[in-house]
Amino acid sequence: MRDIILLQCSECKNKNYSTTKNKTNTPDKLNMKKYCRNCRKHTAHKETKA
Repeated sequence: MRDIILLQCSECKNKNYSTTKNKTNTPDKLNMKKYCRNCRKHTAHKETKA
């Protein structure tokens, strides 16, 4: 049931993080605030396809 997803920085568009999510419990896309090494600051990261 759990699928691997990638988190992409909303500013520089780099795919920095990978995680898993249960699609039945959270059908909408994830949006988290994470640290981006390229931007060197905390930015919003959105879910993309693996």
